[in-house]
Amino acid sequence: MDRAQIVHENFLSRVARRDFPQGPPPQAGMTDTQAVSVFRSQVLSRALDRTSRDMQKRGQGFYTIGSSGHEGMAAVAQALRPTDIAFLHYRDAAFQIARAEQVPGQQIAWDMLLSFACSKEDPISGGRHKVLGSKALMIPPQTSTIASHLPKAVGASYSLGAARRHDPEHRELPEDGIAVCSFGDASANHSTAQGAINTAGWTSVQSTPLPLLFICEDNGIGISVKTPKGWIEMSMAQRPGIKYFQANGLDIFETYAVARKAADYVRYRRKPAFLHLKTVRLYGHAGADVPTTYLSKSEVEMDEANDPLLHSVRLLDQAGALAPEAALKIYTDTCARTDRVADEAATRPRLADAREVMASLIPPKRACKPTNGPTIDARSVAFGGDLRAMSEPQPMSRLINWALTDLMLEHRELVCMGEDVGRKGGVYGVTQKLQQRFGADRVIDTLLDEQSILGLAIGMGHNGFVPIPEIQFLAYLHNAEDQIRGEAATLPFFSNGQFTNPMVVRIAGLGYQKGFGGHFHNDNSLAVLRDIPGVIIACPSNGADAAKMLRECVRLAREEQRVVVFLEPIALYPMRDLHEPQDAGWMTTYPAPDQRISIGEVGQHGKGTDLGIVTYGNGHYLSRQALPQLQAAGIASRIIDMRWLAPLPAESLLAATQGCRHVLIVDECRRTGSQSEGLMTLFREERVQTPIARVVAEDSFIATGPAYAAPLPSTEGIVAAALKLTGVSK
Repeated sequence: MDRAQIVHENFLSRVARRDFPQGPPPQAGMTDTQAVSVFRSQVLSRALDRTSRDMQKRGQGFYTIGSSGHEGMAAVAQALRPTDIAFLHYRDAAFQIARAEQVPGQQIAWDMLLSFACSKEDPISGGRHKVLGSKALMIPPQTSTIASHLPKAVGASYSLGAARRHDPEHRELPEDGIAVCSFGDASANHSTAQGAINTAGWTSVQSTPLPLLFICEDNGIGISVKTPKGWIEMSMAQRPGIKYFQANGLDIFETYAVARKAADYVRYRRKPAFLHLKTVRLYGHAGADVPTTYLSKSEVEMDEANDPLLHSVRLLDQAGALAPEAALKIYTDTCARTDRVADEAATRPRLADAREVMASLIPPKRACKPTNGPTIDARSVAFGGDLRAMSEPQPMSRLINWALTDLMLEHRELVCMGEDVGRKGGVYGVTQKLQQRFGADRVIDTLLDEQSILGLAIGMGHNGFVPIPEIQFLAYLHNAEDQIRGEAATLPFFSNGQFTNPMVVRIAGLGYQKGFGGHFHNDNSLAVLRDIPGVIIACPSNGADAAKMLRECVRLAREEQRVVVFLEPIALYPMRDLHEPQDAGWMTTYPAPDQRISIGEVGQHGKGTDLGIVTYGNGHYLSRQALPQLQAAGIASRIIDMRWLAPLPAESLLAATQGCRHVLIVDECRRTGSQSEGLMTLFREERVQTPIARVVAEDSFIATGPAYAAPLPSTEGIVAAALKLTGVSK
């Protein structure tokens, strides 16, 4: 039989005959009004679970994960403030419902049913997903089925203390707030959860304020795999820097009392705590999952006999707050009302086309106070002797450093973070002196965990900061790429633009480092970034462009709330010469602080019409090296520096190559999955008659030692390809 129907009928019959599961009497703490409110939230959560299953059967609803068995989270919500930002487990409908009871004007049943129906009137996702979430309730939507929301909860918590020291213009969270994140016992084993918990403890033992409440809802099973008995307590009770609390989630009075203690500890001690909440899981994991296929019938029935709603009716009766007959009427009335509302929600319009679906990919712009740039005095103090060097040509690494300095002087909400970015100044010295100039709370040396670095950035973005996290090497991004794909980039999409996490992710990458590091320190693949909708990728090739593009990237994050990746070619950091030793042909002077290169604006060197070379990064440098040989062969060329890799600046590229009789693409990334594939498609579709070819890296990792450049494009290879394409012989 349908387990949901069995649980429903058991509740009706057992309450009617006062057949309740055993348990201790209610603890003091909640008022009668609070306790009844919690029960109503529990009942509505259960009714919505039942209704959503019926909607799916009728083809009116879609895949959902139920909250039945986890209704004790309503008592946790009662113990918190509705302004405490909450990153929720997907089984926490009861929490959201209870929080809605604390905020006037909410129509939570209607809102959630619109979400179940995927109606575009759904107030959180606009019909894009069945998610928990609400801007009014400070619950960002969470679509993860693991624990990838925990690192950003750490970041949001850190931002609360940071905002006290440097109040950002667009601060969202109250000064005395806390951050909350909930997850299941199985999710606690995920590397993302372990990394976040470790980061919280690591931060706490250094006495850095981190008001964060972890809530582990322990129902003893992850889909079909059981959690070892006592595993969560054994692994979490003694974590350094984190206070451990435990409560029976079937008992709303105990849950409220313990959650209140835990929340007070976090709020007033400004330290993290771990609330271990024992629950049961009713029905199955999700959708059509049948628990009796992997659990014995007796195990399933044991959990059903411990239905938290039955415990709540017993406790309310014992507390004198609500008689069982009144509780039963609340239940039946709620179920009937939910069914009626669901019928109406199922008729509301849904997203109709790609345009509507994609409307929230790009977050809305926000009003920012105008700035006049850093003052002369502030620059004089920050730069010191560097001011005198600004009129002289410099390598890229130094100009990026100066651009970061000017930007941080101008915008107090900018915060840099990453491994070794502070006292050391980064692996390549790009962030040297920044911590000295702005302090350790604006240039943050993090622990060695890319997930935590990006999570810190995402969380701080929730509270009005504009983070600039650094990933030391492009290959290291793979340790944490889901923080960009599954968290940062999807947030505006699934919140209909209501929640954003703007940032500029600085990544040192690409190849051509001589004899250093092999495939970890020379990584020439951007495919994992290029296919993420809404993410902007910038890649400068020289110092002046780097400074001006970085300013545009910060503007995009600060004003347009975008997620931007600023890819810095490592081999070009120190590059000084172009053709001959000591010719200083690749160094540039520092552009004035008000100069920037707009997104989509490409660079062009030369006006030749025989050949247009489309390239970026190291490819631009190599193409410029090849230019004298092309000129000697009689090929009049122009070199177009893409600068912006995503979204592809198609119109600018077509305009820049207008009149070119041939187009050669030079792409230092691999043949498969590289920018060249999109460029070939663009020119083949738009310039059918124009001969086109490409010079790309081989589908290979990069070796250490003398063969470091063997799989990569070379100056000689560019010349050879150009001669072949144009039909010019040497």
